[in-house]
Amino acid sequence: MTTQPVDFRSDNTASVAPSIMEAIVAANRGTAPSYGNDETTRAVDRRLSDLFETEVRVFPVATGTAANAIALSAMTRPWGGIYCHETAHIQTSECGAFEAQSGGAKLQLLPGAQYRITADRLAKAIADAGVGQPHKPQPAGVSVTQATDLGTVYRLDELAAIGEVARANRLKMHMDGARFANALDTLGCTPAEMTWKIGVDVLSFGATKNGCMSCDAIVAFDPGIAHELVFRLRRAGHVWSKMRFASAQLLAYVEDGLYLQLAARANGLARRLSEGLAALPGVKLHVPVEANEVFVEMPDAVITRLEAERFLFARRGPKLIRLVCRHDGTEAEVDQMLAATRRLLPLAANVTALP
Repeated sequence: MTTQPVDFRSDNTASVAPSIMEAIVAANRGTAPSYGNDETTRAVDRRLSDLFETEVRVFPVATGTAANAIALSAMTRPWGGIYCHETAHIQTSECGAFEAQSGGAKLQLLPGAQYRITADRLAKAIADAGVGQPHKPQPAGVSVTQATDLGTVYRLDELAAIGEVARANRLKMHMDGARFANALDTLGCTPAEMTWKIGVDVLSFGATKNGCMSCDAIVAFDPGIAHELVFRLRRAGHVWSKMRFASAQLLAYVEDGLYLQLAARANGLARRLSEGLAALPGVKLHVPVEANEVFVEMPDAVITRLEAERFLFARRGPKLIRLVCRHDGTEAEVDQMLAATRRLLPLAANVTALP
């Protein structure tokens, strides 16, 4: 039994990466212009334009929900519809934030295997939408989550196909990148290849889950969306007076590829954990592990005993749990989870004793 809790609840429970904390402290020296007029914030546009290999506008925000809701609101009129997977975070976990920010636009939900939508389903939904009929929401955009909330990752050809359908139907494309760096690590591609080169117009650029203190960002590739965001962010109360402290986090986050190093660390721990769990009798991976989340099915009696032994995780069903690996996690934590699960499995009636 562990003496200290072993935490797999979320990557939001992680510490701040040391170099990012140092950047915040450095930004605290002296005074600087407010509301994003400081040199640190201006440098973010330049640095991320280099990173994405094209000119972008970057808008730091406090949360991923703010990034998603405000970015999406800039893509549609109040009578528009945004297509997304039926399990997307914007649908299941943001309390109607997009609908509120957009003045009443609607999320249009699509099914899809392994929690990803497909270009074919999107094309059919648009064809059946009643374009031009005032009785129905009008197709305005599509949102993809990369990596998905179940830890699966779109391949580049899948994203490109969705982008092609969106462009053919004059829809804007948004990417919810709360775990953007984790997906990049999995695919081994560049940020440009996973965004504007396959049709993404605006990105919710996640950083808080992967080492920042309290900062995500909206990255606008489309100048029209960028112009709209200037006003929508002010109206929504998301233009920080001391923005340099957010911007300092973003600069440190991408410096020398730190964001990828942190994501690779979390992804590697998830692979170690998933491979160990999948080798145990009576344990089954719910979906392929392609980023830093492990969804696993095991007997309820084992789950209850793991909770009693101070392993922290989220239940997602009677026999389903979510384990999230963090950038500051350790192999020792993973091995503790594996050892405890192996020891407790004989308690389940349908699993024989292990040697």
